[in-house]
Amino acid sequence: MGLFEDLKALGVDIDGGLKRLGGNEALYTRLLGTFVKAIRGQGIDPDFDTSDYEDVKEKAHAIKGTSGNLSITPVFEAYTEIMNLLRAGQPEEAKALLQKVLPVQEEIVSCIEKHSS
Repeated sequence: MGLFEDLKALGVDIDGGLKRLGGNEALYTRLLGTFVKAIRGQGIDPDFDTSDYEDVKEKAHAIKGTSGNLSITPVFEAYTEIMNLLRAGQPEEAKALLQKVLPVQEEIVSCIEKHSS
């Protein structure tokens, strides 16, 4: 299977992402690479300090935005809820949700990397 088929199997809304970009598959593929770099460079440590989580909020917001623009639905939905929990002052609940989404996120990132090499 190709990149798009593999990502669809992981819950990514390829059609929605492509629609946002006017159907430009090359641009979408390039932006998936940018998503990988963002995750690898700005990923959130699941053991973040729950007394000072401003940095986590910034990173979660960035990942939410990038994943939303590309219709990486499982990641977008999880980070939307993580942001809601952090804004509500519930960092422990956000941390628990982050730990649940990280394996899914890693699977999507690994899929993109596999097809990029």
